[in-house]
Amino acid sequence: MDTTYRDRTEAGTVLADHLGHLAHRADVTVLGLVRGGVPVAAAVARGLAAPLDVLVVRKLGLPLAPELAFGAVGPGGVRVLNQQIAARLAPDEVEAVVRAETAELRRREQRYRADRPPLRLDDRIAVVVDDGLATGATARAAVEVARTLGARRVVFAVPVGAPEAYELLTRTADEVVCPHRPADFGAVSRFYDDFHEVSDEEVVAALTGEG
Repeated sequence: MDTTYRDRTEAGTVLADHLGHLAHRADVTVLGLVRGGVPVAAAVARGLAAPLDVLVVRKLGLPLAPELAFGAVGPGGVRVLNQQIAARLAPDEVEAVVRAETAELRRREQRYRADRPPLRLDDRIAVVVDDGLATGATARAAVEVARTLGARRVVFAVPVGAPEAYELLTRTADEVVCPHRPADFGAVSRFYDDFHEVSDEEVVAALTGEG
């Protein structure tokens, strides 16, 4: 029988139990992937007694196949490219996608970070959290962005994920914590009673401690 979480907060509380080896460490930062990963990450951060921050990552998709990522952009001008896939595009096509996604990233950063300082991960253990792992493309991009931002070690933590995506992610992250990897994964929403779309307001509330 499938494990079903009541909501993202319960999923994060369960996930924190699987991350106990990182609790009460001064060098850990918990990062929620916007937007769905933030409520999960807030519960993880509480469980680990670690600071919570947000990681805004925008996947760079091929114009005619947006689901196929050729890279990602992150805060501070970070750009990660898969040259093998990016080579399918002309340089101006690459730049057009980068410009569009960078503009959206800046909008979200401005909305979520407000007066918070720029994200710094120098010599820290980054625990990147999302609410589910389907294809893993965004997760792999997020791991690379965290490394580029200076993280010494990157742990990707997710309550439920597809086994194939989990295996791929283990080749990118230093550690992947995923308690449930059902063979008939289907979709992330199957494993939550409440899987509403997380609003900008919820993200801001979680980051300011009001959520």
